[in-house]
Amino acid sequence: MKITNVECIPVQAPGRTLVPILVETDEGITGVGEAGLQRRWQAIEGAVRHLRRWLIGQDPLRTEHLWQRMFRGGFYPGDRLIGSTIAGIDIALWDIKGQALGVPVYQLLGGRCRDYVECFLPPHYLPSPEARPVDEASRAAAGDDPEAAAELARQMLANGHRFFRTGPRAEEDLMEPHEAVRLMARQLRAVREAVGSKMELMVDCHTRLDPPEAVWFCREVEPLDMYLVEDPIRAEHLAGYRHIRQHTSVPLAAGEQWANKWEFRQAIEEDLVDYVRIDVCIAGGLTEAKKIAGWAETHYIKLLLHNPLGPICTAACLQLDLACNNAGPQEVGFPPATMLPDVFECAFTLQGTHLTIPTTPGIGVKLNREAAKAHPADMTEPPHYHRRDGAYTNY
Repeated sequence: MKITNVECIPVQAPGRTLVPILVETDEGITGVGEAGLQRRWQAIEGAVRHLRRWLIGQDPLRTEHLWQRMFRGGFYPGDRLIGSTIAGIDIALWDIKGQALGVPVYQLLGGRCRDYVECFLPPHYLPSPEARPVDEASRAAAGDDPEAAAELARQMLANGHRFFRTGPRAEEDLMEPHEAVRLMARQLRAVREAVGSKMELMVDCHTRLDPPEAVWFCREVEPLDMYLVEDPIRAEHLAGYRHIRQHTSVPLAAGEQWANKWEFRQAIEEDLVDYVRIDVCIAGGLTEAKKIAGWAETHYIKLLLHNPLGPICTAACLQLDLACNNAGPQEVGFPPATMLPDVFECAFTLQGTHLTIPTTPGIGVKLNREAAKAHPADMTEPPHYHRRDGAYTNY
């Protein structure tokens, strides 16, 4: 079997740009993957064109060999752009391998370790037909008012959610970190009082804090039995994670911005985090993610796979979660069958708050090229946050 083409097909979904990558073979098997740097999809397209020149004619089953050549062949180490491009191609290669051998990808990654994958989901998701929609006023006010956050948590609990997740408050493009952490602490105290121990509390700080703010916040919420605090500071500043670790016992999560095993190395080896937020669509795909997962297991660090994307990313995460004993709950921002169902056909579903086990060969997603043409990608930007004095701060 030989690779005959590698193609990037960016599409626009409601609330998200997606960057699927297709790898075609001379035996009629096409693999589908996804690149994660979705707001820079034109750069991904360019990187795909560079790699395609020599990928055509290669054996798609040599996943490790092709990964090494893609990552190391450009001389400069793979960053987020190259890591995302490699990820999309690598996931597609695993999809081809699963289809060629007639098994789901998790069988090739070591076999199934669990009967389902538990998820944390957006508050508006209804896990059952009997669930009552979350009150829009509660959702809107939850960012400003601790009691509104508590009411939102009550509604989520009644709908079957097990995880309540929040983050720093911003007003349009204005974000004052110190004010944001004080508000989050008040919100979380109100939520814990409202739901008791029936929900796990998670915070995604989105790298928006400095170490002193992060330490203050973590110590403030220590009595609330937090499940985790994610990305409290910039991903580049690992010494800051060591500093936070020395001052709080709150479980920490990080890694969604790291592009390869070497960027995870120090956090794992020095036990700076309790959860690694591998983004399978940025950190080199399944080939690299499985290595990071095994490394984390030797330090009793769990996976908390980052998934802000669509069905292909969800499928790849699901395959890895099923094959890793140290997998934690799975982030699902866009449940399968809800995002461009005319484009993506999924072999798995979300039942309640659990992803089901796919049994079809490959990763469990098919892409309809013709339907994708009706959803061309847009040029989008995240918010560009600043403080009151105009200085830029992290999104």
